[in-house]
Formats: sequence, C-alpha cells, structure tokens
Amino acid sequence: MEEERSFSDICGGRLALQLRYYSPFCREFCVSCPRLSLRLLTAVTCTVWLAAYGLFTLCENSMILSAAIFVTLLGLLGYLHFVKIDQETLLIIDSLGIQMTSSYASGKENTTFIEMGKIKDIVINEAIYMQKVIYYLCILLKDPLEPHKISQVVPVFQSAKPRLDCLIEVYKSCQEVLAHKKATSTDP
Repeated sequence: MEEERSFSDICGGRLALQLRYYSPFCREFCVSCPRLSLRLLTAVTCTVWLAAYGLFTLCENSMILSAAIFVTLLGLLGYLHFVKIDQETLLIIDSLGIQMTSSYASGKENTTFIEMGKIKDIVINEAIYMQKVIYYLCILLKDPLEPHKISQVVPVFQSAKPRLDCLIEVYKSCQEVLAHKKATSTDP
C-alpha cells in the first residue's frame, strides 16, 4: 500500500511524504523536496555574468568573461552533485535494520545502513536552530560495551528538515515496526 501526503519544512517550503507499507514489519518513507527553481538559477547566472561583463568593460580583459562562465558552470555542477538533495528515504525492516538514502539532484545517491541489533530506539528530538526550536527524527544506537547506554545519535531527514507533524507520522510507523520486532524477539 502506498500513500502520499503533503507537509511543510521548517522554513515553510513544500515537502511530499510517500509512505510505502510492504508488510507489518517493512516500511519505507520518502521525503521529497522541490526541484531546483529555474527562476532562481537564471537570476544567479545572470547576476554573475552581468557583474563579469561590467568588469570586462572596465578592464577590457576577455579572461574575466571566460572565468565567469567557467566558475558559474563549476558552481552549478558542484551544487547539484554535492549539496542539492531531492529525496531522502528511510527503509525500516524489523529483521534486518534501517537503510537511509539521500538522492542528489545530479543522480548521485548516498546510502547508509544500520543493523537492527545496533538500534536502541527511534525518537523525535528537539534542537535550537536559527533562534527557533526545531524537531528532528533520530536513531539512537546502542553502546557495544554497555547495551543500556547510547553510543551515537543518527539524525534522519537532515536536508529536508520536515516539521513536527510529518515527523510524528514517520515516528509512529517506525515505532510499530520496532514494537513488532520486540514482540517477535521476546517470544520463545
């Protein structure tokens, strides 16, 4: 079963949350951000090129125009390949673990997998960000030496920064899977 809902990020931008229920113990959550704005891209490119043309008219050096084009193209490629994340995915399977995937605008994907045995819990945490309190979903990892303690906190959906209502939706569903895992692991 698949359902899609619309939410907002912490700045008021649109986010789409796709929930895919494969079974009671396997679920996937995809948070999609808006694509790169062509209007913004055009405005930045024109500003850089007009500034370069202004310097060219003062200096009469054609290298300035070439450098502006080169820097703009490199900057755009770098932004698309290393910064702009279009989609973040969280896949939770109670017998295996959690896989987090970030898909960049250039097509590059970054995937992280955490084994279920290392996971202590999934919680909604709060932080102060730009003079306001924000909430984020995070995975608490067990300390290998002391299983009752937490060794690391792994934030989820770092780029999208969804608001609390979206996080609660994901949190409740993840807790259902974790509860199913705990129920099946405690049975003899």
